[in-house]
Amino acid sequence: MSTDICYCTATELTGLLRQRRLSAREVVEAHLDRIERTNPAVNAVVTLVAERALEEAHAADERLAAGVDVGPLHGLPIAHKDTHATADVRTTFGSPLYADNIADQDELVVERLRTAGAITIGKTNVPEFAAGSHTFNSLFGTTANPYDPSKSAGGSSGGAAAALACGMHPVADGSDMGGSLRNPASFCNVVGFRPSPGRVPSWPTQAAWTTMGVQGPMARTVEDAALTLSVLAGPDNRSPIALEEPGARFADSLDRDLTGLRVAFSTDLGGTVPVDPAVSTALEPAAKHLAELGCTVERACPDFSGAEEVFRTLRAWEFDLGLGSLRDHHGDRLKASLVDNIDTGRLLRGTDIARAEQLHTELFHRMRVFFQQYDILLLPVSQVAPFDLELEYPRSVAGVPCESYLDWMRSCYFVSATGCPALSVPAGFTPEGLPIGLQIVGPHRGDFTVLQVGHAFEQATKLTNRHPDLGA
Repeated sequence: MSTDICYCTATELTGLLRQRRLSAREVVEAHLDRIERTNPAVNAVVTLVAERALEEAHAADERLAAGVDVGPLHGLPIAHKDTHATADVRTTFGSPLYADNIADQDELVVERLRTAGAITIGKTNVPEFAAGSHTFNSLFGTTANPYDPSKSAGGSSGGAAAALACGMHPVADGSDMGGSLRNPASFCNVVGFRPSPGRVPSWPTQAAWTTMGVQGPMARTVEDAALTLSVLAGPDNRSPIALEEPGARFADSLDRDLTGLRVAFSTDLGGTVPVDPAVSTALEPAAKHLAELGCTVERACPDFSGAEEVFRTLRAWEFDLGLGSLRDHHGDRLKASLVDNIDTGRLLRGTDIARAEQLHTELFHRMRVFFQQYDILLLPVSQVAPFDLELEYPRSVAGVPCESYLDWMRSCYFVSATGCPALSVPAGFTPEGLPIGLQIVGPHRGDFTVLQVGHAFEQATKLTNRHPDLGA
């Protein structure tokens, strides 16, 4: 166990809190102090509610002392993603249009975290309306990578990932359409889990039946991510696609003998996407680690044909649905790439949506057949290592030009289009010391298996024990 409260795991902290070896107030104070000392270097937490958090911590300590049954996240501080509405706390979506917006209710993920005993300490930075995998906006500026502040922390949950890496809070919430839980986790040497659609129900939302965007947990360890998922997951009648399986399943032990597990491994998605050699090199030992754990590892990859069209079409449709009215009334105040996405959605015809859904179905069945032969698929999370902070997106990947801010994210959004659960777990570092994540993908609704494999890999590599040096 870490001697530093701020680098104790969430699992350790909840034990210490329940045993009353630490008070919630002590835990919150330690994390507020860490934010004060480290946040100026990375700009991860953009709204802080310290006084409220300390009041909530005091109340939490009183409940425990009175013998009240407290939740599984009792006393753990958390700063929510700034796209997640948080009652009575500024929620800006990274946009100056919402600079002074105070949410009047918690959205479902925040509601569940708080009901489980987590204490809100603030909000974490996001790109404007969570569009893109580099966290910057005109309201708060850019979030820097804790391992090299001249590099990107990824996005759209970039503030959450950077805050976790710096010890500002032990667990985090996030969301993921094209990689927003996975890319920043990879860039910041933490864990991000994209669960199966419906595993974590979303509310409120304008598109309750869609499956491309999901919400999920981030943490510094797989076990902590699973603990957080145990709170976030489970049925809710406000979501028509919510899975019925109780979230408590994910609080079970992740320990498992992996002997005989059939693993497919590809560093370039079967040659369909360019990947920076630094990423491929860092991921090569992953196959060896899993083989040593008893897995049968083969070079193989499913056919991702159609994933590009599926993702881009359905994403553009959702952007127009969700942000079209802002485009009409405040288009001159939205970033250009966001306007382009909305406009692309407006040009779609019924036949475009129909074709995307047909390809979506075909992709699902190819993945279903693939996972009859293999239990797990290993891929890169990101096609590049953390890139220059001043760029909106990488201009090329392995010599192949990027024509848009989405092009370098295919290794994540191809998986999004499949609907499969996917985990980003620390896998190595470049020679310059920049983190690289491994993407562990499982079959349809195979969330628990993915977490078990990630946990075993993490225990073998110990890479989650490495933290950035920010002089704190």
